[in-house]
Amino acid sequence: MVVLKFGGTSVGKPERMKKIAELVLGTPGKKIVVLSALSGTTNTLVAIGDHLLLGQKAKAEEEIANLEKHYQAFTKELYASDSFQAIGQELVSRFFIFIRLLAAGQFDNKSYRELLAQGELISTELFYQHLQERKISARLLPALYFMSIDENDEPELEKISERLKPLVNSLNNIDIIITQGYICRNNRNEIDNLKRGGSDYTASLVGAAIRAEEIQIWTDIDGMHNNDPRIVKKTVPISELTFDEASELAYFGAKILHPSTIVPAQKYNVPVRLKNTMDEKAAGTIITSKGTEGSFKAVAAKDGITVINIRSSRMLMAYGFLRRVFEVFENHKTSIDMITTSEVAVSLTIDNNTQLASIENELRKFGTIEVDKDQTIICIVGQKITEQKGVLNKIFEALADVPVRMVSCGGSTNNVTVLMDKQYKNKALNDLNEGLFGLK
Repeated sequence: MVVLKFGGTSVGKPERMKKIAELVLGTPGKKIVVLSALSGTTNTLVAIGDHLLLGQKAKAEEEIANLEKHYQAFTKELYASDSFQAIGQELVSRFFIFIRLLAAGQFDNKSYRELLAQGELISTELFYQHLQERKISARLLPALYFMSIDENDEPELEKISERLKPLVNSLNNIDIIITQGYICRNNRNEIDNLKRGGSDYTASLVGAAIRAEEIQIWTDIDGMHNNDPRIVKKTVPISELTFDEASELAYFGAKILHPSTIVPAQKYNVPVRLKNTMDEKAAGTIITSKGTEGSFKAVAAKDGITVINIRSSRMLMAYGFLRRVFEVFENHKTSIDMITTSEVAVSLTIDNNTQLASIENELRKFGTIEVDKDQTIICIVGQKITEQKGVLNKIFEALADVPVRMVSCGGSTNNVTVLMDKQYKNKALNDLNEGLFGLK
């Protein structure tokens, strides 16, 4: 069985949803189709939820009405027959009655999560009815039947597998199973979600849970590129990546993949293929456990980084100093991206400032604290590149005109990470593109 995931832009227009149906039909064998909400829907639902939390019901109703009109127009174009247009209109009406009921009640965080789930629920029903109109055999299997997260918001892969396998086996005479990305139930059995980009994560969890032959992530770009095509003019798609390389790139800014996507697939060695809905003949990128060593594969940039520098003359003389520093971040559930040390200082980077004030206050007991925001991490990736001669020389030759603040090398054999002020990001990406890949 193959898992195929289609994102918001892939289902964002009626003609694209029809194209997805062709892609699904053209994929041999049994498949589970994971769909995101129509493009723009989740952002609008977030806006509606924010208005309701602030008590701005008139603004919320205006957003709801505009979104409903969009879906009414969508169904008119999606369905050809009068009978299925009527089904589509009834479907849209039913969803928006529920959304208005949520808005009319005591709107809280639980209601907010239920509201955000509606985008995926409606997109999958629209697609299922499109297949029905075309007399294509398919089943709609709600993700809320099997997808769950624990008290730490982590997916429960083994439990997901225990629930999903029997459901899939009961549909063994059906070639197309449709389900929702992003949404799940939490440890209180309430509707919840896997956060932004979670449809990729859903596809990987589903693929790992059923031990799929392959997980296909369909987007509007032909695979992972060697650099950010929004910033660098000449980039090239990468044909093959290892799980480790793809994980590094996704975590450090490659937008094509949700950072957590690779973890479940890697655990059960299920290949992940990145494909382009606009050009299904393009090779895309295949991510597996195998790879080629010793060459630069790609670079990725991650913005919104904050540097915390702790200066203490007694640092290295104090037993357990770093452990106590790390405990501060652990207590505030804030992860660290980079770390460098000297004899009298340690510098750390974080990408979540929610607990920054509290972290600063606790760290002051260790020494003098300096904080710099608006930094960028650039990650240079390739399998076992740090074991090759001259790697750092090539990187710093390319970055000769860029002031680099921190360097991390050796924590992984697959990447070299550099930190700089955000103002230098675009230049650095272009300089690396020329210096490492000969592209300009």
